[in-house]
Amino acid sequence: MTDKFKLTIATLFGFGLLPGAPGTWGSLASIILLYPIALQYGNIGLVTAVAVGSFLTIWAADVCENRWGKDPSQMVIDEFAGQALVFLFIPFQGSLTQDWGYLFAGFILFRIFDIAKPLGIKQLQHFPSGFGILLDDLLAGFYALICLHTGILLISFL
Repeated sequence: MTDKFKLTIATLFGFGLLPGAPGTWGSLASIILLYPIALQYGNIGLVTAVAVGSFLTIWAADVCENRWGKDPSQMVIDEFAGQALVFLFIPFQGSLTQDWGYLFAGFILFRIFDIAKPLGIKQLQHFPSGFGILLDDLLAGFYALICLHTGILLISFL
C-alpha cells in the first residue's frame, strides 16, 4: 500500500487533519460511522470495528510517525477503535432522537479519559509505535464503557 493511502486511513479520511482538536474530530467522525454499525450489526459489528481499528492503527503507525513524529495527533484511527469499545452492550433503540444521550455521553466520557489519561492510560503510550498509539485509546474506551454502563444502571434506579 502506498503511504498516502495509509495516511488517509490513519486520519479517518482527513478528520485528523482538521484544526484545533484532531482527536475530538476523529472521535466525532467515529461516532458517525459507528452508530449505523451498532444498529445494523450490534455488538458483533462493534467488536469488529475495535479489531479493524486496532489493526489499522498498528498498520499505519510507522508512516504516520515518520511524517508527523511520535504518537501524532493527526492519526485518529485509534480513536475509532477506542470509541467503538465505549458502545458495547449499549441498548440502542434505533432512533437518533432516543439514542443521542448514549452517543453524547459515550463521546464525552471517552474524550475525558483520552485527554486526561488517568489510571494507567498515560503509561501505555510508552509501548513502541502503533501499540503505544493504540493501547491508551483502548483503555480510555474501556473506562468510558464502564462509566457509561454505570450511569445507565444508576439512571434505571431513578
